[in-house]
Order: sequence, then C-alpha cells, then structure tokens
Amino acid sequence: MHLEKLIQEATHMPDKVVAVAAAEDEEVIEAVKMALEKEIASFQLFGDEGKILSLLQNQGLEASERLKVISCDNPDEAAEMAVQTVSSGQAEVLMKGMVPTARILKAVLNKEYGLRTGKVLSHVAAFEVTGYDRLVFVTDAAMNITPDLQQKADIIQNAVDVAVKIGVETPKVAPIAAVEVVNPSMEATLDAAALSQMNNRGQIKNCVVDGPLALDNAVSIEAAEHKGIRGEVAGRADILLVPNIETGNALYKSLIYFARAKVGAVIAGAKAPIVLTSRADTAESKVYSIALAVRSV
Repeated sequence: MHLEKLIQEATHMPDKVVAVAAAEDEEVIEAVKMALEKEIASFQLFGDEGKILSLLQNQGLEASERLKVISCDNPDEAAEMAVQTVSSGQAEVLMKGMVPTARILKAVLNKEYGLRTGKVLSHVAAFEVTGYDRLVFVTDAAMNITPDLQQKADIIQNAVDVAVKIGVETPKVAPIAAVEVVNPSMEATLDAAALSQMNNRGQIKNCVVDGPLALDNAVSIEAAEHKGIRGEVAGRADILLVPNIETGNALYKSLIYFARAKVGAVIAGAKAPIVLTSRADTAESKVYSIALAVRSV
C-alpha cells in the first residue's frame, strides 16, 4: 500500500464531499484543484466569497456542482458552517483552511452541532518511506500532549480504525519507548506493557499490540532479531504509538526532512475525518490527507 494507491482507490469510491472552513488560502485551493483533477472528492468552500473566487480563477477553476462556494462573514462563521454541513450529513469530511486550529476544534466540539463522539481526538499520520514495503502510521504527533493510559488506548483505537478502513488487516501496533524492557522509572514502558495486556483482554480491538519496543526493534526485523525480540509486532509494526507530543513531533518531522517521506494525515475520533494540515505542508501532502480522509469515512 502506497499513498498513490490511496488516491486511486478514492477515485473509484462513491463521490464524497469535503467541507473546507475558511478556504481563502492559495495552497488550500491548489490542493483542491489537484484533488478535483484526480477525482478524489467534491468540495464546498466556506469563507470570503470574493477571495475564494479570485483564487479559483488564478488556478483556472470556477464554481460548479463539484466545487461550491458558500459566503461567510468571518473565519468563525466559516468554521461553524463547515462543521454543521458535515454534522448534518451534507459533507463527509471536514478540512481546515485559513482558520486557527483552536477555532475549528471549538466548532467540532460544540455540543449542539459539532462532531463529538465522546472519544479522544487524535492525529493519525500515514507515511510512505522509501525502502519500506508498507505505510507506517505515527500517532499522536499533533493533538494530545501527554496522554494517560486510557487516552493512549483510545489513540491506538483511532489509528487502528483508520488503518483498517484503508485495507490494513489486523494492524500491528508498537508502543514506542527508549528501551524494550519494562522499567518502573520509565512511564512509557509501563504504559506500553499495560496497553499490550489491554489488547490481549479485548479492550483494544482489531489489532495486535506489543510493547514496549524501541523504534529500531519496531520497524527493523534485523534489529529485533539481533536483540532476541520475538513476536508478531517486532520489526513489522504498522502503527507507532509515541509516548508524548514531543516524541511524535520530532519523529514526524524527521521522517519528512531527513527521510524525505511522503505523508497524509487526519484527525480521527470525531464523527467524520478531519483534514487539519499546516501551512508548512505541501499541496501534495494536503492531497494525500484528503485521500486518506475520504478512504477513512
């Protein structure tokens, strides 16, 4: 499975609608154009109508049945209307445009019209790394700062649900720590052991969890064998659960800037997938994220 295959699969699915909050952003419109050309989804663009139409014109696009523009007075209104559109079933995916993350999440968590499910919201990133034979999922690199044990279980379940929906059968999950043995002085190892046991008892479903594992032992069969580590997950992990946001952020950016990996990411745990990309993300990454979201519906 590679990210381009995600795009190919998305094109053969029934058309999904992506609601974009505050779409008056050049890179967002560029990603929308690429997604339309690849027939991944249709779009409803909420925001400053004049600016959006101008940006569409610059990209050689115009409003149509698959590309609707909905005028909003300000980014807050755009976020609210986009979320309401998804909540009511008129769109299947929410995407962040030129609106602060805190504002769009406030709308997502609104008790009246939001996308709350009672589950933890978490960031799930699917990486395509040169030389690796499958997508590697990293979670959570953007949402939860220092998750506790139950939050980590929810974060795993969110990532598993995404992986299963795109075709990964019984994902292998590695809770990452600095060492592969339980050390009472290292909370990440204690949580990893507890998560493995929770999985064994059916509290975390549709996957295999084994940890703690250091990063090398999680992704390299040779490294795992060298240290005598056996099991279904060692060297074969599909999902890497990081212990905190600092670790996740560093791993995420290392894969992009050092390994030149390709990535698509979504926020999972809400009623619908959320594409919450940053301005540093390329248009290509935004398109991969849209495809991942569409496949995760």
